[in-house]
Amino acid sequence: MSLSLSNSASKLQAIRWVRPRLDILDQLLLPHASTYIDISSSADGHRAIATMQTRGAPAIAIVAALSLAAELLGSSHQVAQLEAESAATFIEQRLDYLATSRPTAVNLFDAIRKLKAVVRNAVTSGEDVVSAYVSAAEAMLAADVADNQNIGRLGAEFILGRSLGNQLKVLTHCNTGALATAGHGTALGIIRSLHTSDKSLLEHVYFTETRPYNQGARLTAYELLVEEIPATLVCDSAVSALLRSDPSIRAIVVGADRVARNGDTANKIGTYQLAIAAKFHGRDFIVAAPTTSIDLDLDSGAGIVIEERSQDE
Repeated sequence: MSLSLSNSASKLQAIRWVRPRLDILDQLLLPHASTYIDISSSADGHRAIATMQTRGAPAIAIVAALSLAAELLGSSHQVAQLEAESAATFIEQRLDYLATSRPTAVNLFDAIRKLKAVVRNAVTSGEDVVSAYVSAAEAMLAADVADNQNIGRLGAEFILGRSLGNQLKVLTHCNTGALATAGHGTALGIIRSLHTSDKSLLEHVYFTETRPYNQGARLTAYELLVEEIPATLVCDSAVSALLRSDPSIRAIVVGADRVARNGDTANKIGTYQLAIAAKFHGRDFIVAAPTTSIDLDLDSGAGIVIEERSQDE
């Protein structure tokens, strides 16, 4: 079954990169204000990730990579004037620092591993090391958008292929759209692709509050309103009753912070109960994630480090 997308691009842009400037949408202020903040160093990137001004596993990796790129290209920075070995060492140290910003999302560590390999292979001069790093970080930004568009297309094809030509509804959890990625989104990207397909049968979207941080009530609500996708906010505790009362909800679509080798998946708190409810009510449960979210070094989810947020939040 072929699926034509009339518009795969999101109207939202949470990450703006125009070399050498990086600006991100401050998600702590959403949905009440849409304010961009300048990220000019790895310290700025670390703070934005740790405080959740930016969040979502793919977006964390991109912001970390580009924050260091912005630092290296800054007019006051002299890394390009160093010898290649010293430049590579400096970049590796800054990447190690960025790795401490969030422990659960594997995309960040995957990006850091790849970027370290890039700078170690650019051994001619400090200028070459910086140039290679910045180009690799920019390539990650482009690749994430392309990956998300493919996830959206394939996921929409799968759901439409099982819809039997009937109008359908879907439910999603947390925020997995353009705000959580470089663009388009993963689970919310599937919903966006369903909405814009020329065979669109999507009637309605339900999305959860996603307590305690309310990424659904604040961020997914914001995205769906901007995209003009018909949607309703649902209390976290009401999902099972909703599935029982509305058989036209054909699928629950969620994202992932990390996927272990055996398929165990870590995602926002509340995902586990949604999986159980989907199984009980016979609905499709779909995890939408790029390959950068897969951690082949872990046999199962028991080895995934789960982040504990401060009680002050």
